[in-house]
Amino acid sequence: MEPARLMTNRTAIVIGAGFGGLALAIRLQSAGIDTTLVEGRDRPGGRAYMWEKDGFTFDAGPTVITDPDCLAELWRLSGHDMAQDVTLMPVSPFYRLNWRDGTNFDYSNDEAALRAEIAKLDPGDVAGYDRFCDYAAGVFEEGYRKLGSVAFLDFASMIKAAPSLAKYQAWRSVYSIVSSHVKNEKLREALSFHTLLVGGNPMKTSAIYALIHKLEKDGGVWFAKGGTNRLVHGMATHFERLGGTLRLGDAVTRIETYGDKATAVHTASGWRGEADAIATNADLMHSYRDLLGHHPRGQKQGEKLSQKRWSPSLFVLHFGIKGSWPGIPHHMILFGPRYEGLLTDIYDHGVLPQDFSLYLHHPTVTDPSMAPEGHSTFYALAPVPHMGKLPIDWDQFGHAYAERILDEIQHRLIPDIRSRIVTRFHYAPSDFGRDLNAHMGSAFSLEPLLTQSAWFRAHNRDDVIPNLYLVGAGTHPGAGIPGVVGSAKATAALMLDDLK
Repeated sequence: MEPARLMTNRTAIVIGAGFGGLALAIRLQSAGIDTTLVEGRDRPGGRAYMWEKDGFTFDAGPTVITDPDCLAELWRLSGHDMAQDVTLMPVSPFYRLNWRDGTNFDYSNDEAALRAEIAKLDPGDVAGYDRFCDYAAGVFEEGYRKLGSVAFLDFASMIKAAPSLAKYQAWRSVYSIVSSHVKNEKLREALSFHTLLVGGNPMKTSAIYALIHKLEKDGGVWFAKGGTNRLVHGMATHFERLGGTLRLGDAVTRIETYGDKATAVHTASGWRGEADAIATNADLMHSYRDLLGHHPRGQKQGEKLSQKRWSPSLFVLHFGIKGSWPGIPHHMILFGPRYEGLLTDIYDHGVLPQDFSLYLHHPTVTDPSMAPEGHSTFYALAPVPHMGKLPIDWDQFGHAYAERILDEIQHRLIPDIRSRIVTRFHYAPSDFGRDLNAHMGSAFSLEPLLTQSAWFRAHNRDDVIPNLYLVGAGTHPGAGIPGVVGSAKATAALMLDDLK
């Protein structure tokens, strides 16, 4: 079935082929807007880039796929089926959480198994967990279903949402809400760490983000066969199938304006593309300060954004090793000796602590094709301060930090890891800055604080340049695959309405 051609003579350009840009481009093209997606790197994906080295496939960024229906909808818009292009595989357990005293906690949506895990930590917390689930279901309904893909363009829209946000005590942190329901410290960590996956400190991020628990519980946790890169490839394939134009390896250098109207984009190769509407999925600061730096709006917004709190960065060690590890699940959190203190060091003090907590990704336990036969693909990710707080020369220091991470994995999981390594490399805050124009190397754009959410986040349509739109982690509702895909839905609704 061909997409409905609603607006055959209208054109749009989307800058940046991350998940947000891809999802927006698909929505526009499905509605008959002649859309060109311009990407500076040699392949689409943005933070969801990929590398192939020595027969191993390494996903750069997001590996946890939740709410698969928000992705499937992008195909349904034009009567297609996501299964044409992408195979999603369920992951169970969702995560194994491991503490240094040897305690393991398998986190899943198998109710009986999960209750047994909670009871192992503290039987008295099972009833508290039920109350937390009721809370999470409530904020999911109000914060995700009702508001997750709706643009907040004025303060009145924020006021309208305020009663439901107040009802769920949105000013409190996720950790604070979790702690009011359960007493065991390990369980508090198990139920609050999710905000780290979207760049938020559990001690500071609004309790609304407890909705992630409900999102996973209802929709499951999934992995794209072949890696997240296959989901990206599937989205790009679908966009081109619909007639969209994907322009790779040609970075946008400037958004051209005439008065207060965006008229065209210029790229590094000298290409100039005109369009009725322009949307940017590029880094928020880069979009305003660099691409729009010649316009008073860009200068003003750049200055304003520089005053905001940006989420930390990440240090990611990728390694391919000999052997298979059925005992190590797909997603694992290795908690360090501190929780709150570690987060305070990273988010507030901007120091690189001696200790760390790690997220370990082991895709070959779900999909062996990600490595040569008899081998395994891994990455270990450590949250680290962004470069505005910590001006480390990561090109110099990266190898030493990678060695510390290997020491931890050797100590806790794979005693002979160094003799098994076939290939390895790391990705540091400086790489986020170089490859993604990420402001200060931030991995998730603006920190998801209540005072930087909804209307307080970057608006999906610019306030001064009415045909300039934003999509991605810096806009509402925020980072993570469902977040940026939700932002694309909100932005597309505005653009289609404006382009009528």
